[in-house]
Amino acid sequence: MPFTPFMNEDFLLHSKSARLLYHDYAAKMPILDYQCHLPPAEIATDRVFENYAQIGLCHDPIKWRAMRNFGVDEKYITGDATDKEKFFKWAETVPHTMRNPLYHWTHMELKNPFGIDMLLNAQNGEKIYEMTSDLLQSPGFSVLGILKKFQVKLVCTTDDPIDSLENHQMVKETDKGLVMLPTFRPDKAMNIRNILNFKIYISDLQKITNFEIRNLVTFTAALRERHNFFHQMGCRLSDHCLERIDFTEHSEGEVSRIFDKALIGGQIEEKEIAKFESFMLVQFALWDHAKGWTQQFHLGAIRNNNTRMMRKFGPDSGFDSIGNFSHIKSMAAFFDHLDIENCLPRTIIYNLNPADNEAFATMIGNFNDGSIKAKMQFGSAWWFLNQKDGMEKQINALSNLGLLSQFVGMRTEGRSFLSYSRHEYFRRVLCNLIGKDIEKGELPGEYEFLGKMVEDICFQNAVDYFRFDKISNSL
Repeated sequence: MPFTPFMNEDFLLHSKSARLLYHDYAAKMPILDYQCHLPPAEIATDRVFENYAQIGLCHDPIKWRAMRNFGVDEKYITGDATDKEKFFKWAETVPHTMRNPLYHWTHMELKNPFGIDMLLNAQNGEKIYEMTSDLLQSPGFSVLGILKKFQVKLVCTTDDPIDSLENHQMVKETDKGLVMLPTFRPDKAMNIRNILNFKIYISDLQKITNFEIRNLVTFTAALRERHNFFHQMGCRLSDHCLERIDFTEHSEGEVSRIFDKALIGGQIEEKEIAKFESFMLVQFALWDHAKGWTQQFHLGAIRNNNTRMMRKFGPDSGFDSIGNFSHIKSMAAFFDHLDIENCLPRTIIYNLNPADNEAFATMIGNFNDGSIKAKMQFGSAWWFLNQKDGMEKQINALSNLGLLSQFVGMRTEGRSFLSYSRHEYFRRVLCNLIGKDIEKGELPGEYEFLGKMVEDICFQNAVDYFRFDKISNSL
């Protein structure tokens, strides 16, 4: 009996229509990754990874969570075990991730870019480790080579306002065949809850801007100077990762007094934190609007829930979860505050709690004003929802309550260069959903029209929405 790979060319495509849409339209589209957490230095230096553990395990808290769940000692996750030992523990874990999206993701990562169809397990772990290590040392498997294999045309990294952006400048000057742009993420500039860290941040901001920050006016002036610099470097998006948008009415005088209290180390009350954050969000939005940027909001995570593990390993180590917040009305108030003065920028909202999908999908309709197509976007499934079920629910909510045809599609949001396989995953899920509707007679079999819609969602809508074609002629 001939060998049939588990993950064959029709993986996730359960109808003739789905297969046609994917193979004839979606598969050929390049990738425009408008939001990720890839290290800019590794792109600028075109890093060559020694083995799979370095590229696929070292920066992936979701895989770490699965390994802990399987009873793997921390030594083999974030500890001092060798890369090979860590990979073997992962190989032992993988068969037990069936029905978790990690099972699909892992084998998609092996298939593309490595061309490996084997199912990873303890028995073949050493063979696959050696195969991937050899390939990673061969021509075409450096960071830029891997991005080229995935047809990645543009990457937007996630950067703090005080980042120098020297790596972005290096990529720009050396013409590496890839557009790499920064994204303005000022979360630390809003974190007045932690006074010690906030004062350290102010000190760092002073150093990079040569501003003497002595009050709210000079603080915002320094941040705006960085906002201007990011724009000069090609930045066209900001990003805010918050538990929720807790918009509170405030005056500049109130916020100025709160800032002064923070400068001298005073205790900041919860209502004052809300006022300060609200003021800063408005400032950032006004600057974004003036420059034609898009603002993004990643909402709904509760972080660092395990105090003991947080103390040992720090943040972003796999101890976060979905939160349950009441923030829909406050979000509406924030957008309305900006819209009243016609200063609401293009906006993408990402939801982490699937119970809020329909609420988010209807929120964008409140502030689409016809000035541009889909000014407000319900962003693709995020973090824990970035899997088949989560993608389908997000696509269905957007389809039912908005216009799927105008959707700017998938972004990796990943920390691994192998996570670009998830664009293929998203495209297969998208084509399967549309194909299913055609097969059931709920959509007409107008493949040329629907194929163009699929191509737009996969690539062109994002080019047009973010106006990246104004920055690079290669898009």
